[in-house]
Amino acid sequence: MFNREFITRFLLRRPAALESPAARAAVLALAAIGAAFLVWSAVIHLELYGDGYSDISVIGPLFLAQGIACIILGVAIVALRWLALLMAGAVTGVATAVGLLLSVHVGLFGYTESLSVPYATLSLAVEFTAAFVLLAATGLLALGRTRARGERAEPGVPEAGVPEAADPEAADPEAEWLGTLGPQAAGPLSTAS
Repeated sequence: MFNREFITRFLLRRPAALESPAARAAVLALAAIGAAFLVWSAVIHLELYGDGYSDISVIGPLFLAQGIACIILGVAIVALRWLALLMAGAVTGVATAVGLLLSVHVGLFGYTESLSVPYATLSLAVEFTAAFVLLAATGLLALGRTRARGERAEPGVPEAGVPEAADPEAADPEAEWLGTLGPQAAGPLSTAS
């Protein structure tokens, strides 16, 4: 039922695929801001790891892993601008904040935190902001009207690393998949003008 090439192309969609220049600029700006907030969260966690959290069983290594992963994810978001990375960044921001809230209210891995410790409330604000901003970028990129492939801003570069069809008249799998849904599917994902 699902076309693997369509799903891959959708998850690897970049802002250049969007029809509206304003939407492209908004996604780029939101992605950069969200990535910056992820890196800020990483810096907080790495600083806390160095300030003694490294001695806490399970939680210490999780702080280190979160710090490294968020820096890598932030750089990847800015460099590649893929829809899947924007989604991953939003999920990471929410998951990190929820982890802190769980450790405060329930306890996590035998450790209970307090919101009165240094950086706790700042960390929550930074992580939820990263999640919100990246979720907005994800929504714009996922639901925005796309341009025909020949009109994309990066000529000669296949979108999202998926090779272009050798025959320009070849059927577009996205259009075929949308066609199976009927005329009601000719919405934001439609490549038709």
